[in-house]
Amino acid sequence: MRASEIYEEFGVSSSTGGAKSKQIRDLMKMRPMDPHWCLPSKLDNNIMAWMISVNGLIIDARQAPRHIQEEALRKGLIPYLPDEKVSD
Repeated sequence: MRASEIYEEFGVSSSTGGAKSKQIRDLMKMRPMDPHWCLPSKLDNNIMAWMISVNGLIIDARQAPRHIQEEALRKGLIPYLPDEKVSD
């Protein structure tokens, strides 16, 4: 369903609907590629779910040694250990 169709169903103009949508995104702190708002089935392909900082360098946790992955998981920085994905 297009956004304009949703606004029409609620009886608001596109500009009002767009403004309210932005307020909601800001309130919920939503941003593009945010892992918190990603479908579990899409996390493997969401690069932002796997970016961590190690000694000041941003790396993809899937390429990191196992002990770094385990620590990132313990700290809640990655959704799961890459080789232990839970099926949907």
